[in-house]
Amino acid sequence: MPRFSLPDLSLEGFRRQLANVDALPQLCVLGVLSGLITGGLMVGFRLLLDLGALGFMPGGDSEAFEGLSRAVRAVLPMVAVAIIGLLLWRQPAAARKLGVGHVIERLTYHQGRFPLRNWLNQWWVGVVSVLGGLSAGREGPAIHLGAAASSGLGQQLRLPHNSLRVLVACGTAAGISASFNTPIAGVIFAMEVVMMEYTIAGFMPVILASTMGAVVAQLVYGSEPAFQVPTVSLGSMFNLPWIVISALVIGLLAGLFIHVAKSSRIIDLPVWLRLGLVAVATAGVAWWYPEVQGIGYDSLAASLSGELAVDVLLALVVAKLLLTAITVASGIPIGIIGPVLVVGAAAGALAGLAGGWLWPDKAADPGLYAMLGMAAMMGAVLQAPLAALMALLELTHNPNIILPGMLAVVVSGLTTRQLCRCDGFFISVTRHGLHPLQQPLMQALSRVSVPAVMERSLVRTPRMVTRDQAQALLESNPVWVLIERSTDDKPTLALKAADLARWLMGHSVPDGGEQHEAGELLDLLEIPGLRLEMAPIHLQATLSEAFARLNDQAVDALYVEHGHRPKQKRISGIITRGAIERYYRFDPSSPS
Repeated sequence: MPRFSLPDLSLEGFRRQLANVDALPQLCVLGVLSGLITGGLMVGFRLLLDLGALGFMPGGDSEAFEGLSRAVRAVLPMVAVAIIGLLLWRQPAAARKLGVGHVIERLTYHQGRFPLRNWLNQWWVGVVSVLGGLSAGREGPAIHLGAAASSGLGQQLRLPHNSLRVLVACGTAAGISASFNTPIAGVIFAMEVVMMEYTIAGFMPVILASTMGAVVAQLVYGSEPAFQVPTVSLGSMFNLPWIVISALVIGLLAGLFIHVAKSSRIIDLPVWLRLGLVAVATAGVAWWYPEVQGIGYDSLAASLSGELAVDVLLALVVAKLLLTAITVASGIPIGIIGPVLVVGAAAGALAGLAGGWLWPDKAADPGLYAMLGMAAMMGAVLQAPLAALMALLELTHNPNIILPGMLAVVVSGLTTRQLCRCDGFFISVTRHGLHPLQQPLMQALSRVSVPAVMERSLVRTPRMVTRDQAQALLESNPVWVLIERSTDDKPTLALKAADLARWLMGHSVPDGGEQHEAGELLDLLEIPGLRLEMAPIHLQATLSEAFARLNDQAVDALYVEHGHRPKQKRISGIITRGAIERYYRFDPSSPS
């Protein structure tokens, strides 16, 4: 009768399954947990904003800066900058990295592992920057909090690093989804902006996480989106040329934003001067136009419904854009997605008003142009056209807006990339022209951890052994013999077991000399055969980490350590450069 083995339901078995590229059921479970955690954190962050607003904002509304006196509006940014400067700049530079850029950096160079200090800083910096009247959003903090918490879950469970990367994407998607109530846009944003790749194994858990994040947010705040969108239509196709011109202008604005935000002239100023510039500039503009303060979703909604005067729209386009960019350039870690949407909506509304003045009988409602401007600005700044289109579709619930939306997003994105020479705001290209996350080799190798490829059949031995000991080493039919040649008992060489067996067969003990030969010590370093220099790597590492370590250490093999205490580590297997190359070249979708 055939034998059926039960699946390994232990945590160790769960980890082993996650090491493979096709561990979809396990990743989906993690996606659900990540979505619930991130949704809860996003609700908690919004509650913190509401709680802080109860102390001094009219009606407890964190967006109601217009209801404050001019003096209070002007003082708030100075207080916020002082608090952030005094508390954040006392910490090391590494602890001041927050938001989406920090998430991408940790994913790129640290396999999705996040420091706790940065996560804790994100809570209070996010609240202070928004309630303090700086031009800042809440989406950046939401993404950082969700991605780091989701990754932290994986770290606590000691999951392989390839699954930590998926958890980061899950936390990102759930953060966007819970913030805007746009689950599809959350998924696309996570894959397009953070992961920079599309895979089935990535999509499914991220979709579940985004769904769960939206569900948690809807249970608390209802099913309404972040702001109300009026019902509008394109009307005459005559609007399309004007949409192209508007998108071109918005693309130039996006390029201006990126150039100012990354301007070395601001970044190289002394810290006190940079922070003072942000405080004074924000206070000065807020004295006359409080609409530039905070996230600006109330101003965005007013832009969509045509309730803002032209001078206010101009202030949002020019002043809010420059204030947000200068704040980023000064080193204050704020969220930019909300302000970018507000600037785009205001620019679109101005374009709609101009179109109505030029062609009163043909022009569409300014609200339509405001929606398109919002998507065009987001797509151009982030270089994420699909995420911008999905956000536009989910916020408007109007499929008829997709055609002009596609046109606007593509034109603005091309303008920013080609005319302004700007990549996505969060992307810093390498000398090869690609961000590390965009390199195909690194993408493929990051999806799998070393247990999926390593050779587990091995034995360890000291350098000097007798013939009997050498024969005993081969009884379990190992593939590799790990040779310890140092005083700390660390294996530093790997010998093919077949080479040792071949040598023993060719140097069999003659009759009459058995006792003498059996006790003679053999030096395994003198056995003819293939010997590989080795260095250690942890069991949780991905193949991309293994590949990088092979190059850094200039070795051809790694022995895989299991365990976290130095004296209790054991060797689980060996992974060679050839094994990694075979995985990538022949069958990237399967570790076998």
